[in-house]
Amino acid sequence: MEYFAGEYDVVVIGAGHAGCEAGLASARMGCKTLMCTMNLDSVGFMPCNPNVGGTAKGHLVREIDALGGEMGVNIDHTFIQSRMLNTSKGPAVHSLRAQADKKRYSERMKHVIEKEKNLYLRQIEVVDIKVENNKVCGVLTKNGAYFKTKAVVLTTGTYLRGKIIIGEVSYSGGPSGLFPANELSQKLIDLGIELRRFKTGTPARVNRRSVDLSKMIEQKGDEKIVPFSFMSDNIDRDQVSCYLTYTTDDTLKVIRDNIHRSPLYNGTIKSVGPRYCPSIEDKVMRFPDKEKHQIFIEPEGENTEELYVGGASSSLPEEVQLAMYKTIEGLENVEILRTAYAIEYDCINPQQLKLSLEFKSIEGLFGAGQVNGSSGYEEAAAQGIIAGINASLKIKEKEPLILKRSDAYIGVLIDDLVTKGTEEPYRMMTSRSEYRLILRQDNADLRLTEIGHNIGLVNEERYNKFLKRKKTIEEEVARMKNIQVNPKKEVIEFLVSLNSTELKKSISLYELIKRPELDYFKVEPLDNDRIELPDDIKEEVNTISKYEGYINKQLEQVVQFKKFENKTIPDNIDYNDINGLRLEAVQKLSKVKPMNIGQASRISGVSPADISVLLIYLEREYRSKSQSN
Repeated sequence: MEYFAGEYDVVVIGAGHAGCEAGLASARMGCKTLMCTMNLDSVGFMPCNPNVGGTAKGHLVREIDALGGEMGVNIDHTFIQSRMLNTSKGPAVHSLRAQADKKRYSERMKHVIEKEKNLYLRQIEVVDIKVENNKVCGVLTKNGAYFKTKAVVLTTGTYLRGKIIIGEVSYSGGPSGLFPANELSQKLIDLGIELRRFKTGTPARVNRRSVDLSKMIEQKGDEKIVPFSFMSDNIDRDQVSCYLTYTTDDTLKVIRDNIHRSPLYNGTIKSVGPRYCPSIEDKVMRFPDKEKHQIFIEPEGENTEELYVGGASSSLPEEVQLAMYKTIEGLENVEILRTAYAIEYDCINPQQLKLSLEFKSIEGLFGAGQVNGSSGYEEAAAQGIIAGINASLKIKEKEPLILKRSDAYIGVLIDDLVTKGTEEPYRMMTSRSEYRLILRQDNADLRLTEIGHNIGLVNEERYNKFLKRKKTIEEEVARMKNIQVNPKKEVIEFLVSLNSTELKKSISLYELIKRPELDYFKVEPLDNDRIELPDDIKEEVNTISKYEGYINKQLEQVVQFKKFENKTIPDNIDYNDINGLRLEAVQKLSKVKPMNIGQASRISGVSPADISVLLIYLEREYRSKSQSN
């Protein structure tokens, strides 16, 4: 029996990473917000690897934080290991990654939500979204409660008609033993929303006592911990080690001997899985020449013996999984605590959304996270904060926040999903952005915190801290520009000691740093007036000064690139003949057969780097034909 249960400005369906950010953003912007979840224990839950960040994903977390989100703050409080990735490369691709304490991460996020003014968390299942005149007006729960609302944010993750698959066994279920949401999908279809079926999976969890870590390569966290959140001060705490091991010839044999029982290969699974996170059986079959594959053993928390077997996701039968895991170095006597599985679920075609993440056909209905066809906690949270912001702005009858591709990785993520669509679970990568040197993780606050403050999400404490950091950076850059280094004997000797060329005339310290062999830290002996600054300030000044020319050059290249958007592509082109194109790009370009460079650049999975390779190839072909004529 249906009954009226109250009225809210915004209702968020789901409390995963997208739902948490959407609910908090909406509430913090002053909207009375209801968060609905089927199980309170699943708030901020990590059903797969309990880590935050990584290549490109770390950029998203920093951007969420800069806008006033919670993910960065939460992981800073609950991580058990922190590492900066890609440090051997330039700052554009440096990415922070932290292993979380799975339970503590979820518990703290839930507690933050419970304490948030204007935010109301309920364990209820939404089974219907009510729409009148193509406009959201309420939601109905399984228990008959009707909540009136002006906006709904759909963040259902992998729960919609979830189906667990383990070998020949399959059953209705949500991730990690939770219940699925089996009724809402049909209601979405009734509303005219196009659904599709995607798949993801997770590896087994094993008992630490059954693992021989001495046979593995220990991977420790960084000695110097870099926080995710711009609000976090220096962090110093003990860290837990992760471990690296490898498959063996026997691993490959077990998989190949049982591949006919794999749901991926016998036709049981028909949905599309994530390209960049394949199962172990998929890797073995797709790369037959590879003799071994990396396996990462990562703790799920400080107060549990569960270890995550990264790189060994599988949907093989349970007994085959056990046999397979026992062939891996250090896992010979392994005890499986949780069986690996694949999960199929419903999601939408994201091209049904506006760039604000509001559905084009239903006013006030927003989508965020894996329901939009993305993969990963960070991608979900990034969409969640934007959906929550725009739901709030919708209530206030204000213009939506649209982040451009040149503003943030969040802008790239949303533009890719909405403009290009996706035929597989979308994963953020640095190569997807044509503005990588500008969209670094270290300057996310300089790009976005002002925006977050203007819309009312960034509080005064965060904003004042940002203003102080920004001012300090600007003052230090100005100071460096005003310091003149003269070609004196001691200066020349110092430069020669660093394998740098002699000075012929006076130059500013700011310009001197741009030499490849020098940086802000190495020239300190020439800087008598330098004062002690926080590490993040020094790193930022170094990056700004050292890469200023490259950034300006990239902006010029982007302008030039746009001139080629309408450059035609021959109908008979064979993309397999183009050296330098990634396999995914070859597959997508061959399938779509774009008429011009502009169309090719909008195909999901074709990166700006691929377009550059294609342009060079076409230019060579053009010159070759011109010469022969």
